[in-house]
Amino acid sequence: MSRFSSFSLGMIALGLVAGCATSPSSQFYTLSAVQVVELHPDMKPIAIAIGPVTVPELVDRPQIVSRIDANRVSINEFARWADPLKSQIPRVLAAELAQFIPGSIVSVYPQRVDDNAYRVSVDVQSFDSPTSGTVTLAVIWSVRPPKRGEPVAGRTVVHEAKSEPGYDALVNAHNRGLSSVARDIAVATQSAARQ
Repeated sequence: MSRFSSFSLGMIALGLVAGCATSPSSQFYTLSAVQVVELHPDMKPIAIAIGPVTVPELVDRPQIVSRIDANRVSINEFARWADPLKSQIPRVLAAELAQFIPGSIVSVYPQRVDDNAYRVSVDVQSFDSPTSGTVTLAVIWSVRPPKRGEPVAGRTVVHEAKSEPGYDALVNAHNRGLSSVARDIAVATQSAARQ
């Protein structure tokens, strides 16, 4: 083997090692409930089952998807959701509803099946995470009282400004948006409970 070939192979190997050593590490993010003020502390506790929840396939992936413009998105391989949005969103909504309606037993369907539970179905139509600016959530939801009562349906559209650049601020804006969705669902659930 010539000296030039040995040198070339050595440089290639060194380049590969250096390339692997400098790749960024992945960051994992999770949605969480925000501290809320209970709506009606005097209301009797009820059972609520969240689910099913649908999420656009575009955003229901491990990578955080950021909207660049109307027709383009960025999928960041190093900013990832810790678990799927289809499981995070109902978990967060359940935690929020438990705060809004104190003493209530709130679960994520199908883990708890109770004929006396209020069933909440959620269709997330938009879960936009722009590279800069305002996070947008558009959610259609319905609350079905126990024993096949008449459902109460609604649509919540939330625009939450990011407090600063970066994924931490983006996730916090989504948390606040989901809290607004949960508040609307809680009001509808309480209304249905009084009928």
